[in-house]
Amino acid sequence: MPLARSLNENLSELKRRLGVGVTFDVLVRELSVGGRDAALIFIDGLIKDTATVHVMKFLMRLRREDLAPQPIKKLLRSGLPYFEVDTVSTLEEVVDQVLAGPAALLVDGCTDAVILDLREYPVRGVEEPDLERVTRGSREGLVETIVFNTALIRRRLRDPNLRFEMRSVGQWSRTDVALGYIDGVANPDTVDKIRRRLENVDVGALTMGAQSLIELLVGQRLNPFPLARLTERPDVVAAHLAEGHVVVFVDTSPTAIILPANVWHFTQHAEEYFQAPAVGTFMRWVRFLAIGLSLVLGPAWLAVATWETAPDWISFIGPAEKPRVALWLQFLLLEFGLVLIGQALIHTPTAMSTALGIVGAILLGELAITVRVFVPETVLYVAVAALMSFATPSIEFAHALRLFRYGLFVLVALWGWWGFGAGLAGTFLWLALTNSFGLPYLYPLLPFNGKALVRLLFRFPILQVGVRATPKKSRKGAYPDS
Repeated sequence: MPLARSLNENLSELKRRLGVGVTFDVLVRELSVGGRDAALIFIDGLIKDTATVHVMKFLMRLRREDLAPQPIKKLLRSGLPYFEVDTVSTLEEVVDQVLAGPAALLVDGCTDAVILDLREYPVRGVEEPDLERVTRGSREGLVETIVFNTALIRRRLRDPNLRFEMRSVGQWSRTDVALGYIDGVANPDTVDKIRRRLENVDVGALTMGAQSLIELLVGQRLNPFPLARLTERPDVVAAHLAEGHVVVFVDTSPTAIILPANVWHFTQHAEEYFQAPAVGTFMRWVRFLAIGLSLVLGPAWLAVATWETAPDWISFIGPAEKPRVALWLQFLLLEFGLVLIGQALIHTPTAMSTALGIVGAILLGELAITVRVFVPETVLYVAVAALMSFATPSIEFAHALRLFRYGLFVLVALWGWWGFGAGLAGTFLWLALTNSFGLPYLYPLLPFNGKALVRLLFRFPILQVGVRATPKKSRKGAYPDS
């Protein structure tokens, strides 16, 4: 609906749509600008008081001849003391802008409104993410304000081809979402595909931030493996952009969504690049080994322990005494107990978390063994597997592996070694059939690319990095295996 020339008519409709007089935080400040009636509409708490007062003083000092004959055009060109300004011509645009935070200036006799981006969101300071700590390197982390996050990336990538496309998602929330990529480096087909999916998102609100948008973008339903990498480190985001990935920022979320992503992106950590290449390679191998063993260690021991015709040279692996509870059930109960403790720690105040950890250790450890609910071996292997799962950089990937580990326990309990083999084959097949925006989940293993696979297995010096770990793009990236 276009704006009318009558200020009173525009104000009446805007007050009705915005609930002025009912909701306390939508304010209308009426004033005189160049001898004309005007009004400034804004959300209390979302604008900078000092800048707003400065702009209002300037507007109220204007004379009639200062704005003749085209008030809005002359106002923008002849000295409005603010640089983030724009004009809109419909009531819907005014409502959207005001709800997003900027202030709207309406002048009687004008069919355009001036949008003043005076907003100042409540924001926390930039600090190191809890889930991605490093011993060396940057201590900066993304925050909940989208423009601050794009600024952190611009600081690291001063490429004129770096693009951030802004759009709104959500019928009610109208959440700001930024699509970031380097033009000429990112695959144009991937960029277009993600852009189309963002445009076609049909949802009421993105109240849960990045995770809600991921489910809408990738269409993930039954697949527990993550199809997008999440990070709160701006240096990791910059590295992936240089490699050719696409990044999506969601306002109110400190998490960047990196697309496309395969299994290898969830097994690497920024710490590798803050150490010498040999040390980084060693750390990478240890992590690969830990992730693999976290999946198979417990089920493999269960298969050996329940193998009735096991050779004598491995018979010592089994439990020292006959268990009261079936071994497979012990494993599932212990795994369930660890998940329960983890959930309890999340919901427990920090001051009580130590006490909760002690209680959990007593219940699942010494006390449970004393009353012979669990044998010591099952507690040991579950604890070792849990320790290895904590070495997984991506908590989403670790959760997915846990579900498949449960499935392996059940299959081993039913069919022994045959179940173990079938479970591993099924897991590998699941991974092989998964892809993220056209990127195979196991690439460069399947389809095989020897040079790229070597770059994934070894942390080469930066100057020697020359082969991408993702399908080739139009320009060579800086960190092909990040």
